[in-house]
Amino acid sequence: MTAFNLNDLHLFVQAVESGSFTAAGHHLGIPKSTISKRVAELEEKLGVRLIQRTSRSFALTDIGRDFFDHAQASIIEAEMAESIVRNRLGEPSGIVRLTAAVPTAQFTLANHLAELTARYPKLKVSLHVTDRFVDIVQEGFDIALRSHRFPLGDSTLVQRRIAVHPFLLVASPDYIAQYGRPERTEDIADHKAIMPSLSEEQWRLVSDSGAETVVTPQPIMAADEPMVLLKAAAAGMGITILPTSVCNDALKDGQLVRLLPGWTAGSITTTILMPHRRGQLPSVRAVVEFLAERLAG
Repeated sequence: MTAFNLNDLHLFVQAVESGSFTAAGHHLGIPKSTISKRVAELEEKLGVRLIQRTSRSFALTDIGRDFFDHAQASIIEAEMAESIVRNRLGEPSGIVRLTAAVPTAQFTLANHLAELTARYPKLKVSLHVTDRFVDIVQEGFDIALRSHRFPLGDSTLVQRRIAVHPFLLVASPDYIAQYGRPERTEDIADHKAIMPSLSEEQWRLVSDSGAETVVTPQPIMAADEPMVLLKAAAAGMGITILPTSVCNDALKDGQLVRLLPGWTAGSITTTILMPHRRGQLPSVRAVVEFLAERLAG
């Protein structure tokens, strides 16, 4: 029976998750030639080709794909075993890798990172902020924080919904002083609006009692980034809609005022996603529970 070096399995898994020996080398801080050599030695021990690589391609063979699934599981199990021991000895430790979109990181996550690291000083948090789609399994992340207006598709990932933030109609005190405060939903038609998209000309509003209506303001500007919408509204350009996760601080300090209390324009949900096995790691569980506690709303 062949005895595998766990370090070789780790290098193989990292190469596959990174997509190349070069990327794995950058991630691990070792020469790509070392990774390539160790993977080749692993293939020689097994007597099979795990990865088909040329100067232009890097792809798992069929048997390599099966081997990767089990190798990845073995690495995670080893991490879990180590984490369990560390957890018994004290607080969670190690690196937890998170990814989030720019608005989610700015408005939902950033204010809580200092408290997270203070609560778990032996924990190292690596946060990757990007608006591109991230395959958290293939790219080696433990947690993804997603904010979405529509339900997420089915997947093999564990999903934990932690907050739902309604969209509020808001404007600055200066705008209200100049143009007046809309008292009824139909009054919105007389007001300037900052839209999330120029193709969007209406807002569908829902009352606390469940009544629905559609309002058509006068668009003067559009932006698909919530920070821009917030600053434009705070500057008095017009009315906009923002989720509470984005506008709560501006409402508290008086930069913005909520309009038409009792009406909202839909909602956005914040969900934690994680690979099933990763979610069992004590360090990952600690971060997930912290986020669920601090971001619940």
